[in-house]
Amino acid sequence: MSTIKEIKSAISKLSKSDLSAFRAWFEEFDAKIWDKQIEKDVTSGKLDEVVRPAIADFKAGKCKEL
Repeated sequence: MSTIKEIKSAISKLSKSDLSAFRAWFEEFDAKIWDKQIEKDVTSGKLDEVVRPAIADFKAGKCKEL
């Protein structure tokens, strides 16, 4: 199973319980990939320009903690 078409076909044939298990697995899998990308972006400084104004606003009292 190496193509998107094959994967889609296989997923469409899953039982309700297997589809539920697949969803849970995929959600965790996707979250781990997202976390790794965010860590990489933070470490590389890629997000510095986005974060800088937010930190300044917080320090100036323009924000409130949730």
